[in-house]
Amino acid sequence: MAIVPVVLQNFPLLRDVPAEALARLAATMMDRSYARRGVVIPKGDPGSVLGFLIEGRLQGVDFTVDGREVGLYFVEPNDYFGELSVIDGLPCPEFVIAVGRSRVATLGREEARRLLSSTPAVAQRLTERLAQRLRLVAAQRTLLSVPNPTQRVCAQLLQLCVKVSETTAVITFAPTHQEIAIMINTSRETVTRVFQVLQSNGVLKRDGQQWLVLDLRYLREVSEGRAEPPRTP
Repeated sequence: MAIVPVVLQNFPLLRDVPAEALARLAATMMDRSYARRGVVIPKGDPGSVLGFLIEGRLQGVDFTVDGREVGLYFVEPNDYFGELSVIDGLPCPEFVIAVGRSRVATLGREEARRLLSSTPAVAQRLTERLAQRLRLVAAQRTLLSVPNPTQRVCAQLLQLCVKVSETTAVITFAPTHQEIAIMINTSRETVTRVFQVLQSNGVLKRDGQQWLVLDLRYLREVSEGRAEPPRTP
């Protein structure tokens, strides 16, 4: 199904694209819905596309040599994905799956590359995003080297935080315990136990679809090894 141009106006990546060019882009894009756990892009897919998430939530995942699922990153509404393969023309290095029911628009590689060459502001944003993702990957590798799983949970939560004040933060579109587990190579049961302790100690509080972090300093001290990790049952 074709995309209505006004939908694309919600994407920060495209905010400097003129209305006429945006309409031309929309005419070449495809709109598709995916059920939960549906594969949006399979690993190794040679058909490079720049994807735009209209509704729902996606996650980049891969598998270790022993078959364990590893969560790499999330894609939230009005965000995009697939840019690496658009740039280098190589197959997608991971699976992109729908965490919940999701709606995605895709732009072919050649059209996406023409967009980058014709709109420098779009190319600049995409380049900055790639740099940010490289930094996150480096931080995630460091996190995975921490031997204590409770400490890894706290460190992962800290990476997901949006700071509100010196002592509080919020985690919007909160991942499930299973999604966090595959990001830090531990079990869902371990993540659940850590969450229960953090809630009982007044560090975390559920608020609808998000988590409120009420003691950001404690979470940081545990993640950095400067405070004793909370004891889990």
